[in-house]
Amino acid sequence: MQPARKASLEARIADAAIEAERATGEREETVSEARARVAVRLLRMGAGSALLGVGVVMLVLPGPGWLMIALGLGVLARDVAWAERALERVRRRLPTDGEGKLSHATIATMVVIALATTAGTLWWITR
Repeated sequence: MQPARKASLEARIADAAIEAERATGEREETVSEARARVAVRLLRMGAGSALLGVGVVMLVLPGPGWLMIALGLGVLARDVAWAERALERVRRRLPTDGEGKLSHATIATMVVIALATTAGTLWWITR
């Protein structure tokens, strides 16, 4: 792609992202505020995608896969509509108390099991 055309495409994408950010949620007063919101949204989406990916890997490896998937979808749900719908499906698979919340004992058990299996795996590999 030619440098001038590439710069034009990048400028159009940046302008579209800023305009979309200003059209949704809070109204930003300046373009710099809109750019900052776009940057935060991109970082949040990247972190959510990373957590989601780690959760999928943990479904077959030791660790709390469904919990990580729920965390990743929870982060993504702030910005992406499909993640919110998927999060509801995942929440139905997690063990909850009568109010639909994860108990502290369940979270602690998942963390302890994840740490124990990870430590056991690392010990087995390095012995």
